[in-house]
Amino acid sequence: MENIIRILPTEISKLINVLPDETKDGIEEIRLRVNRQVEVTAREVTSCLPYLFTQSDAEQLISNLAGHSFYTLDEELRRGYITIEGGHRIGLAGKAILEEGRVKALRHLASFNIRVAREKIGAAERFIPFIYNGGWKHTMIIGPPQTGKTTLLRDLARIVSTGCPKNRIPAMKAGIVDERSEIAGCMHGIPQLQFGTRVDVLDACPKAEGMMMMIRALSPDVLIVDEIGRREDKEAIMEAVNAGITLMMTTHGNGLEEIIKRPLLREIIEQQVFQRFIELSRNDGPGTVVSIKDQNGQVVSAHV
Repeated sequence: MENIIRILPTEISKLINVLPDETKDGIEEIRLRVNRQVEVTAREVTSCLPYLFTQSDAEQLISNLAGHSFYTLDEELRRGYITIEGGHRIGLAGKAILEEGRVKALRHLASFNIRVAREKIGAAERFIPFIYNGGWKHTMIIGPPQTGKTTLLRDLARIVSTGCPKNRIPAMKAGIVDERSEIAGCMHGIPQLQFGTRVDVLDACPKAEGMMMMIRALSPDVLIVDEIGRREDKEAIMEAVNAGITLMMTTHGNGLEEIIKRPLLREIIEQQVFQRFIELSRNDGPGTVVSIKDQNGQVVSAHV
């Protein structure tokens, strides 16, 4: 939390600092809205702190954020979020400035959603028997928001890059296309989280374009991407498969049955590109495994 506390307005930093350690350690989000109480979500419980976030606080926060921006602040505002040291992401809302029908920037910022990046080393190790057998299997992680998809994907990237001696898995080249700077949390192009030595990251790069760049120039053994779902993503996925690259990806949804109803994803699934589907929920907290399924949609394991 130190990286987050450093960029918060002074009064809010004080309030966060005096929270019980158990609460502070479990913080998932801090929401700041001008003229509204500060809202904190910790361990799936949302509560309001006894403080009204002011316009002056917003200006102080923006000033602090400007010093943590990888690109110019204007570029970050165009994308609608800023990533700070530690891989934490701050979503933004305000008045959209348009140019030729597309968002050019955000002004008059009035809402900030600070999402705490939690690195869980070892979170993916229990899945190894299901997704590695002499080589990594094409894997899609499915779940609604805040079910731990990115946390799991991040740890899979670490295992790919570092290897796993106890499972006789060698270190391989991991290529991460991090469109929203959420997987690796790069600052100045350098990942802020642990990935080992054999990892390359394209930060803030559109997924489809980044996948093609990785395929053509960096020859990854495993390509890692968060939140697929657009037409151009499918084309890049098929290029990777045809190039012999293993895919590990996430997508939003309540399970395989739901996402197969989407025309684009149905095309990919029906071609049996992905060999494993890991379905997540929050039933018993983030990272709850509903089931692991094979390319035919058959359950491989319901208890991991």
